[in-house]
Amino acid sequence: MEIKQVFIQGVYEIYPRAFSDERGYFLEVFREDLLRKNGIAETWVQENQSFSKKGTIRGLHFQKEPFAQAKLARVIVGKVWEVCVDLRKNSPTFGMHHAVVLDDQQHNMLYLPAGFAHGFAALEDTVFSYRCSNHYNKESEGGVIWDDADLAIDWQVENPILSDKDILLPSLKEFVKDSGGGL
Repeated sequence: MEIKQVFIQGVYEIYPRAFSDERGYFLEVFREDLLRKNGIAETWVQENQSFSKKGTIRGLHFQKEPFAQAKLARVIVGKVWEVCVDLRKNSPTFGMHHAVVLDDQQHNMLYLPAGFAHGFAALEDTVFSYRCSNHYNKESEGGVIWDDADLAIDWQVENPILSDKDILLPSLKEFVKDSGGGL
């Protein structure tokens, strides 16, 4: 398993090694010891799975304290443009984002610590899965609007399919004002 830290402190791209032959493939999708060796020491308490049609954007979502969540995201079938935005108060990369293609060919994953908003665009019909370090709590959920001009995220899709909830999320500036500067 190759684990690479990206330019935003605490965010890692993870590339498991797949063993393929005429039958198909085998890979380890989770190795606590290797994650811990690389500074990812979470206790995973919940795993979520979704199906998204090509062109769907889900996000940008987060959980506030005391239910903040680190996430370990991967694709089971399909391909997404995975995006995380640093919302950690006083972080030198606050408001910056990292994006990567996660797909069922690379079997790669993205780890993001608590304090990040998370979202993805389905580039194909996709089954998406992610582990969480804390349980979901409706009162603690929040988000930032997916097409915020200050974030300038290229979502890689035109005319996205969006939920009613995601259309109503606040801008980054509104989030900063309402949160007192971040998560």
